[in-house]
Amino acid sequence: MAAEVPLVRRRRGPSMADVARLAGVSGQTVSRVANDRHNVDAVTRDRVRAAMRELGYRPNGAARALRNGEFRSIGAIVFELSSFGTTRTLDAIAKAATMSGYSINLLPVLDVSQRAVTNAFSRLGEQAVDGVIILIEAHTLDEAGVQLPDGLPVVVVDSSAHYDYPIVDTDQAQGARLATEHLLELGHRTVWHLGGPPTSFAADRRRQSWEQTLLDHGCEVPPVHDGDWTASSGYEAGRGLAANDDVTAVFVANDQMALGLLRALYERGRAVPGDVSVVGFDDMEEAAHFWPPLTTVRQSFAEVGRHSVDALISEIQAGEHHHSPVSVATELVVRGSTAPPRT
Repeated sequence: MAAEVPLVRRRRGPSMADVARLAGVSGQTVSRVANDRHNVDAVTRDRVRAAMRELGYRPNGAARALRNGEFRSIGAIVFELSSFGTTRTLDAIAKAATMSGYSINLLPVLDVSQRAVTNAFSRLGEQAVDGVIILIEAHTLDEAGVQLPDGLPVVVVDSSAHYDYPIVDTDQAQGARLATEHLLELGHRTVWHLGGPPTSFAADRRRQSWEQTLLDHGCEVPPVHDGDWTASSGYEAGRGLAANDDVTAVFVANDQMALGLLRALYERGRAVPGDVSVVGFDDMEEAAHFWPPLTTVRQSFAEVGRHSVDALISEIQAGEHHHSPVSVATELVVRGSTAPPRT
């Protein structure tokens, strides 16, 4: 006969009544302190909080949220988690949200369609969030004809989508112009471009700005070589660029593809920057340790994250949309991968 397993009772946590008894106040006073009401004098408030700490009492956040109509939680809908820009932006959003007293609920969307995005909003609604930040490539979002459901404050990051919501983005066009003009000012007759995927809004903006900068300076516009943001795609596209002796300067749409291009140039026996100058985009931490150290365009993910959270919290608190877009400036960081062309 099997031995009986003794029933273990869970120890009851401290209650509001326990705090009230220890602090020598009413339960209503404890409730006011727990809900950050201002109609409690400072001495009493300190005594109640001391009793909470001594007993290990934690106010019921869910119940307070239902009473106040605010959950102190932000939802983040993302399409591509593996890209450097998305991960850095998410990190910045999470830090900014934490600094503002909000938590983050992350929800990846595998299929950008009306149904998938609507389901994502529904799931976030069930998780009781106060607002949503969306990081989905704009061209994919636009081409799918996705409509964002009403009912929650929304901020869209890195997007050209013309939604009735605030949009926060890095100034992609400015960064590409800085990179292209830097190479032209060094004396290169034109600048080749290793671009990101055509479906990407960021890649498209950088490509358009590169082309317009060349036209503004009366330079020939070479054909674009496309990658998919990865170092391996930069290497594959870079092999064609490395084999072309006319190529003396390349603006690459991100640092990871620039790393692949550097390998392709090395294997071809073309020196950087002696034979070919290379500029990247992002200024990822490793860029300063490439060989040679990579000249690149720095974008401030921290600023994008901060502006996104600030814009969303403003919507949450105001109860209405503020549509002014925010464009975060870029900066050219010159290192050892660029130089005047050989004479």
